[in-house]
Amino acid sequence: MTHTPREIVTAVALGLPAVLGAGVFAGFAPAAGLAGWWVLPALAISALAALCCAFSTADQSRAYPDIGGGYGYVRAQLGVWPARMTASAHLLGRCAMAAAVALMFGAYVVPDQPLAGALALVVATALLGAAGFRFTTGVSVAVSLVVLGVLALVVASSFSIAPVPSAGEAGTVNELVGVAALMFMAFTGFERVTAPLRGERPHSVAALRFAIPVLIGLSFVVYLAVGAGVLRQLGSARLALSPAPLRDALVAADASAVVPLVQLGAAVAGVAALHFVLASAHRTLTGLAEDGDLPTRLKPAVLMAVVVAAAVLAVVVMPLATALGVAACSTLFYYAFTNASARVLLQNDRTWPMRTACVGLGLSVLLAMSTPVPALLISMAGLGAGTWLIGLTASARRRRAASRRHTPQGR
Repeated sequence: MTHTPREIVTAVALGLPAVLGAGVFAGFAPAAGLAGWWVLPALAISALAALCCAFSTADQSRAYPDIGGGYGYVRAQLGVWPARMTASAHLLGRCAMAAAVALMFGAYVVPDQPLAGALALVVATALLGAAGFRFTTGVSVAVSLVVLGVLALVVASSFSIAPVPSAGEAGTVNELVGVAALMFMAFTGFERVTAPLRGERPHSVAALRFAIPVLIGLSFVVYLAVGAGVLRQLGSARLALSPAPLRDALVAADASAVVPLVQLGAAVAGVAALHFVLASAHRTLTGLAEDGDLPTRLKPAVLMAVVVAAAVLAVVVMPLATALGVAACSTLFYYAFTNASARVLLQNDRTWPMRTACVGLGLSVLLAMSTPVPALLISMAGLGAGTWLIGLTASARRRRAASRRHTPQGR
């Protein structure tokens, strides 16, 4: 217990770079278009859902330390087909999230060629990971300080100068739950702490009991402050049309000199968040291969190439708002299965009571079904197609294995 405070700080520092990505830099534009100022109370619903999901993944990660993420947990607790659906939802969500992060980077850092900038970020981040770079505690602290410092400048600038009167307001309270679903994806980097990658030291129960609420709570405060600042400075109607809300808020507040710092913050946050997203998708593909749902001869480098190719495809075919919506919806379906698995987990030393998994399950389903219709349809189609494809691949492998067993030697 003497090291618990230090471990809490370490866990929060590791988690923040994965959380502060596309959501805080780009998520407020589509959210404001749907709900206007109601995006701020919607953040509380998103944070509550993320808190429950984080506790569920933390408990299962301790129960199954050698299994790759939610896919492995669901397979162990609920069976093969729910696990395949979980994997499909997770992979689609991660590909859409990768596209959202990359397109955010392009909009801020390379505004004249945002698509080229987005594609360059995906390739560069993949090469960085292949070279062996890892976000250690020290690197994560540095990234967090840079991004938080930039966000603090944006908030201070937005509140220091009176805004120009807005021509109108967008959004309605009827979209409150839908916007809560959209902003949920802004918190989902918590698995960097609750479900460490193989080879990483897991955090203790005592540390996670405090680190998870601190991480989600701190992220919530940051999102609330940034959202209030850009809404005040731009108004919901103008914010809804902005490809780079934080940059445009600074320009409106007569703080254009700070824009290069925002570009630096967006670049650092983009690399950190995308690194986690790609690694998370790679872990799920690895789990599928190890369990025989994908060809077992696929090497880690080949699996990562598949992840990068899928992310590049998502960047090309999905606009930023669509990518954010699909990322949120698919990830919520993923956590619906993960929370359902946590509900039936027989474990005495839970991080928090089992009721959090029940609440997380209910909120995940409610929020997923409340996402914008295009995102919901794409997610449902992707989940169905992915599950069918995984099942087809596994069946083909079983047939080939059975054929080899029945083939006489020497033929």
